[in-house]
Amino acid sequence: MPALRLLGRKWLAASDDLVFPSIFELLFRFVWLVLIALVVEVLYPVTWQCQNEGWQGGAFVRLYLCGTLTLQATLMLLLAALAQQSARGTITDIDVRKMVSPLLLLKVLLVFPETALNVMGTMWMFCEVIQCSVEDKFSSIVIQSIVLFNWVQLGLTVFGLFMVFDPLGSVNYGDMQDTPNQVRHHRKVTGLWSRRFRWAFCWLKRDEHGKEAFQQVAALLSALFRSTDLVPSDVVAGCVLLRVRQKRETREMRRIQMLNDEEPIYTTDVNKIFSETPPWMNLEDALHYLRLSIAAYGWPYVLYRHCFTGFCKLARHLTCCCCRPKNSIVTDDNCCLCNFAGVKYMSKLHADDIIFASFNNRVFELPFCVIADHERESIVVAVRGSISLRDIFTDFTAGSERFEADGLPEDTAAHKGMSMGAAKMLKRLLPVLDRAFQQYPHYDLVLTGHSLGAGVAVLVALKLRPRYPHLKVFAFSTPAGLISREAARFTESFVMTVGVGDDLVMRLSVHSIENLRTKIIQTIHATKLPKYRIMLNGFGYALFGVPARDLESTWRRPEQLEATHSDDSADALLVHSVSTVSAEAALVSRDVFARRFSSARLFTAGRILHIVRRKRMGIENDEGSEERKVRTTEPTYEMRWACPEDFMELQVMPRMLLDHLPENVHRTIRTVLDERHRYRLTHTV
Repeated sequence: MPALRLLGRKWLAASDDLVFPSIFELLFRFVWLVLIALVVEVLYPVTWQCQNEGWQGGAFVRLYLCGTLTLQATLMLLLAALAQQSARGTITDIDVRKMVSPLLLLKVLLVFPETALNVMGTMWMFCEVIQCSVEDKFSSIVIQSIVLFNWVQLGLTVFGLFMVFDPLGSVNYGDMQDTPNQVRHHRKVTGLWSRRFRWAFCWLKRDEHGKEAFQQVAALLSALFRSTDLVPSDVVAGCVLLRVRQKRETREMRRIQMLNDEEPIYTTDVNKIFSETPPWMNLEDALHYLRLSIAAYGWPYVLYRHCFTGFCKLARHLTCCCCRPKNSIVTDDNCCLCNFAGVKYMSKLHADDIIFASFNNRVFELPFCVIADHERESIVVAVRGSISLRDIFTDFTAGSERFEADGLPEDTAAHKGMSMGAAKMLKRLLPVLDRAFQQYPHYDLVLTGHSLGAGVAVLVALKLRPRYPHLKVFAFSTPAGLISREAARFTESFVMTVGVGDDLVMRLSVHSIENLRTKIIQTIHATKLPKYRIMLNGFGYALFGVPARDLESTWRRPEQLEATHSDDSADALLVHSVSTVSAEAALVSRDVFARRFSSARLFTAGRILHIVRRKRMGIENDEGSEERKVRTTEPTYEMRWACPEDFMELQVMPRMLLDHLPENVHRTIRTVLDERHRYRLTHTV
């Protein structure tokens, strides 16, 4: 940061990104140099005895051998210098790496003589144009291998240049201070992303709202990262640093709680948690409806959970194409009703209990099932979560739009993609519900879903509540950017949301992503480590966790990290920290605070039960506190009722993806209930 400038344009790489590629290529070229030196030692005297001594014989071969040997030695020296220069300074200290651009330019120019020499080697070894045969088998194999590897390496070089090429790299960020230029640049970036989506996901253009989704997601990506001058490696390094920073902040908060002898926020007492909630809010029912939510994922989830035996588990639930009834309750499934088979297998229900199942999956259109749950005397609508690329585009159509339903404030806003998905689902759902309640008039209505399905289920419930005032919603891992705050407060009486641990999606919204972007820039400016050290540390953190010594030694001034919670203080710190960096980097970093893709701030819905794995503080030592897992005789998890504001910041944690998976949510709730049951049995005896 900022991006590397070469040949008069900006590239999607930085001057400190070349350490590992240079070292990797240097090792390969060292091997080539040793091999070519051995070949020169053997073949050089032989070339004087070739049949043709001219440029079609010995002289041609000597030029190739000596030229290749010299070029490999030159490139090795150049790569060593490039790695050394690229490793200097922190991410923002670009002045100490000013030699990287000319060295890289020289290496790019050496591609031309390298290509010429490789053409000569190809003519000698493979085309039989040169009248100078090689009798030594080892030398022949070495030359042929080097020629082939050189072509592969040249191909990788071209591919690498293509990957880091920025079509808008000629833009000068100094010109971005004017509002008209900002608007024009934003439109160019949006158009670029939209074209990329249309090319990469061309089959989605056939969907009714495919092009609209492309445009919405392109506008989001353009708005989030415009004028940041961040390259992909900066984002990765920033996330590694954020992991260290967030662990440091967590440690300090726990120390303060211990010093103040504050009452723990979380508790392992399930009875205490549900002592003041309505009877329908309980973990037993939550686990039951989570199983139905998972069943809505169909056959892909069965194969995902049972890679080797999944087909056998589905086989007995499949329907032969010839035996499929004409007036089927299943729509948009394949000929053997594989999705329907997956629903039956995971829900453990008979086919007669499934009133309707739609597996039509388009952009802004989600599959769902309507189930007659005789055990709980309820009609259950289970909405499927994200499992396809179409669902991902629905997720990332994350702008806000006005959402109207009886009982909600007039200015209520909701996630645009989920709002459109709810509207499409209602058109097919209402007739089905009418038929279902004619058959089971005394049953209750329950909606449930996981992830994207949870968000759509909440919005559908808000639309249905005037008609079915006693409906309930069990939502699992609901996305954070779902609905405006007053509407979220309104849903607390009929929506129970369950989240586990460091779930990424429960904290994922436009607002949290923008805050993450800002924190990445702040953290990058605060570190004193070079990028290659950060990347190496990241691998170590993934394997062994963050050591206590890194919580302090990573930063220039650790005490300043504690004053970066508000936008004003963060802005002031960042402007101060970039005072030693280039004017362009300072301009980019200051401007990033003023950009918001969505004017409305969206929250997750319902009454939120947050369950986390229980830990206890270890013994204090010179390096800081140590976290240890609880003993096996103690409860594994603890929980509390959280508020939507607790999920407005993204946390870079090892389990942020795993905690979102439905099987892990199911395992967590099951463990809590099993441990409570064992506790009751033990104390009863």
